[in-house]
Amino acid sequence: MSDAPKYAFEPPAIPSLPIAGEEARFPIRRIYCVGRNYADHAREMGHDPNREPPFFFSKPADSVTQGGQEVPYPPQTQDLHYEGELVVCLGSGGRDLDLAASERTIFGYAVGNDLTRRDMQAEAKSLKRPWDLSKGFDGGAVIGPVKRQTGSISSGKIQSVVNGKTRQSGDLNQMIWNIPEVISALSHSVELKTGDLIMTGTPAGVGSLSQGDLVVVEIEGLGRIETKIV
Repeated sequence: MSDAPKYAFEPPAIPSLPIAGEEARFPIRRIYCVGRNYADHAREMGHDPNREPPFFFSKPADSVTQGGQEVPYPPQTQDLHYEGELVVCLGSGGRDLDLAASERTIFGYAVGNDLTRRDMQAEAKSLKRPWDLSKGFDGGAVIGPVKRQTGSISSGKIQSVVNGKTRQSGDLNQMIWNIPEVISALSHSVELKTGDLIMTGTPAGVGSLSQGDLVVVEIEGLGRIETKIV
């Protein structure tokens, strides 16, 4: 007798990303995002960049769009923003991890673009309401192939180019909270598990996108992703 559960309808497919150079794919469990993890970006958003404890928000796993795919301009916004980011991909997890244990959870990395409905986010903030939908819309997490790489990355150029013009240019060493610190802090709030992704924040220079724009996000040593807004 089979112990397999019976569902009322066919479950949706597991969201996943390609792994560079491999046939196997990386199954996605959850997507966590770090807010204001670069001082210059905190300033451009009107916040004090002093080193306060990191805070997190989430995107649905099925909001992922792979690099190279087109993203429809989302509804209910007139101010869609790009945010180039390093994505940490976890191969293990745990609770209350110290820095060394946090580093051991890393499976690899990917290049990401945390698309944001900025006007919707600003309105929600002003009304002290949740701003989940300003971040968690369909296609709002653009992520490239996962590159296997153990250990933390402490530096490397990150940039976003829109229609051939550089809009963001920074270095991963400008993060307020480094990668093991981010993983450790998050593990004290939730139990991290295999398949979790962490988008680690964006440098200064975020800005608006229009239909027809082409966004390229590139991180030194990890490659680049291209996204056309249609």
